[in-house]
Amino acid sequence: MSLSSFLLLLSGGIVAGTLGTLLGIGGGLFLIPFLVLVAGIPMHQAIATSIVAVIATSSTGASVYLERGLVNMRFGMLLEVATVIGAVAGGLTANYLSGSILSKIFATVMLVTAVLMLRRNTNNRTSETPVAGGAFASEFTDDASGNVIRYSVRKIPGTMAISLLAGNLSGLLGIGGGVFKVPAMHLLSGMPIKAAAATSNFMIGVTAAASAFIYFSHGHLNPVYASAAVLGVLGGSFAGTRISKMIHGKTLVWIFVVVLLIVSIQMYLR
Repeated sequence: MSLSSFLLLLSGGIVAGTLGTLLGIGGGLFLIPFLVLVAGIPMHQAIATSIVAVIATSSTGASVYLERGLVNMRFGMLLEVATVIGAVAGGLTANYLSGSILSKIFATVMLVTAVLMLRRNTNNRTSETPVAGGAFASEFTDDASGNVIRYSVRKIPGTMAISLLAGNLSGLLGIGGGVFKVPAMHLLSGMPIKAAAATSNFMIGVTAAASAFIYFSHGHLNPVYASAAVLGVLGGSFAGTRISKMIHGKTLVWIFVVVLLIVSIQMYLR
């Protein structure tokens, strides 16, 4: 690998790691299009590289979010049972689909995600007010306001069903599954958005690990590509945890939606 190629993958990993950690989605939504459209890496290899990068993102971000008390570990591990089952099934399915089909599925997923993120940005129905009680009730101190936020979790079966779908898409597309789990935890189960993103970030590493060995066994993982991308993702993840204290959530979501729409169109046309 040339120095220019290494720096290209490194920079892509930094951006993906930063945004992935901020939003709790792992960064695959940004890294895979970058690897395919900019770096020219085949789709299956891009997905395998993204899965390894997602593990790195989760490991870095989760440690910081756990320290801040943002992660709801009990609820996260419950959802992870359904997610891992879906991830293994998705990883097995991906080896029977062509790169073209995977690209179109990926573009469709990004369009759906853009709608979900836009809805989350414009509809604040979910409660950010203190609500206590229930087996998965939790609390955390908000960095921005300094207030202690207590909340309970509702509609658990529905969120578990979405987690199963998220795990399948994670194994199939290497996107980490957070694109569905974060909106589900926030909009359906009523978790504050910071807690939902942090809990998703905690889970996505386990989800990715469940399907990583499948891509490795089929020879899709290129260690050279993965090492360069992971280094960038690790740096971006550290940056993302720091930026999360300063950036306005709605501004970030609007940027995210625009990027998703642009990349999804490019991926579909490709």
